[in-house]
Amino acid sequence: MPSNGNRPLKLQFGLINHEGRYLTAETFGFKVNASAPSLKKKQMWTLEQDSQDAQVVYLRSHLGRYLASDKDGIVSCEADGHNSDCRFLIVAQSDGRWALQSEQYLRFFGGSRDYLSCFAQAVTDAELWAVHLALHPQANLLSVARKRYAHLSMEDGEIAVDLNIPWGVAALLTLVYLDGKYCLKTCDGRFLGNDGKLLTQSGRVTAYTLEFKCGKLAFKDCEGKYLSPMGPTGTLRSGRCSKPGKDELFDLEESHPQVVLIAANGRYVSIRQVSLAANQEDETDTETFQMEIDRDTKKSTFRSSQGNYWALVAHGGWCILSHSLFFSSPTSVKWLGHKVALKANNGKYICTKKNGQLLAVSDSIGEDELLTLKLINRPMLILRGENGFICRHRNSSTLDASRSVYDIFSLEFSGGAYHIKGADGRFWYVNGAGLVCSDGEAPEAFSLELLERGRLAIRAKSGKYLRGDQGGTLKGDGPGPSSSALWEY
Repeated sequence: MPSNGNRPLKLQFGLINHEGRYLTAETFGFKVNASAPSLKKKQMWTLEQDSQDAQVVYLRSHLGRYLASDKDGIVSCEADGHNSDCRFLIVAQSDGRWALQSEQYLRFFGGSRDYLSCFAQAVTDAELWAVHLALHPQANLLSVARKRYAHLSMEDGEIAVDLNIPWGVAALLTLVYLDGKYCLKTCDGRFLGNDGKLLTQSGRVTAYTLEFKCGKLAFKDCEGKYLSPMGPTGTLRSGRCSKPGKDELFDLEESHPQVVLIAANGRYVSIRQVSLAANQEDETDTETFQMEIDRDTKKSTFRSSQGNYWALVAHGGWCILSHSLFFSSPTSVKWLGHKVALKANNGKYICTKKNGQLLAVSDSIGEDELLTLKLINRPMLILRGENGFICRHRNSSTLDASRSVYDIFSLEFSGGAYHIKGADGRFWYVNGAGLVCSDGEAPEAFSLELLERGRLAIRAKSGKYLRGDQGGTLKGDGPGPSSSALWEY
């Protein structure tokens, strides 16, 4: 496993037919059609590869059932396991679309609306499917061959693949979906060209076709060549290969939140000394911590850029660093508006002493136990809820929360609160009717609460949470951080 301790993200996607409609697995009767105009839960498919033959794939629906074809080409999605009728081969086309061929009967899958079959002997336009990733589009990119992470190198004006741990905002990459292809966007808003240069505008040389091989991703450019890390710093650009080998394969990994913490004395919590202390006035890698939230307990472990974890000395509650996750101290984060308090695994709150030392010795929360937590690696914010992405409404200033496409918003920190801004420079606010609008002239303060692994809640100045209602509109009236008020980020 790579040094960041993450597993690769599951490759989930939508399949778009020649009419621009998505392959859909209906809840009733396990039927399939290609009628949906957008990518939502019913249109999500997970790719699983055969353990014996890497060329063979299975397509699992959101219901956990598998796409299958019988000898007459009749398609169903009822199988609950990997049987012979569920075995497909991906025949990738030069434009990036897939033809799906039944391995058992050697016929191709295609059609439109309710008329889908797997009986075509040759590939026509009706048997071709475009692939639309259903992952959250912001992730860390890991080179399979080098076992190193990609990041923006500002000095060299390139994406370099040489990080042991994906650290800071520079390691966050955004996959932008445009007309069936993907662009790689850096944290400063530039796009990767196939020659390794970073461009301010997307275009032909920044568009890549995604290919899947052995559960990994390859990026094919407009000339049929593949991105790979080159040279000692791993400059990411297209090489000479027209077939992807190990050097051209990548994993996408979930990007953990990275934060800095400001104590009651106004100083940053730092690891420049042996133990943790709030004694620094500037914000560098030694003041930055990765916040890894356990899926089950919802407790957080804090990790430094050197890979060390916060830990406790049993006697006296001194906060130190441990090389091992086993000896780390899972911490409960109590969200208090624009401040947080941290409760260590000894049941005590962490407080800041006059000399800046951090000790887990307090039974209650006072001024010395309050910290300001600042999220630093999401300057570009993309939010996805249980029904889809947040996107500005086509005809008004309100925001939709159920779209298959997304808008990229800017996140600005201000004294423990955050301002959220659109591409037009206008700010989010909650109006008198409880609707979240995106045309504010002045910024409005929101609180972010990192409550679950990969998910946050947003709290308005009224104390209510932002949630997606049943009609797909974003509202600022949620009484608590329910499932409709949790957002992948």
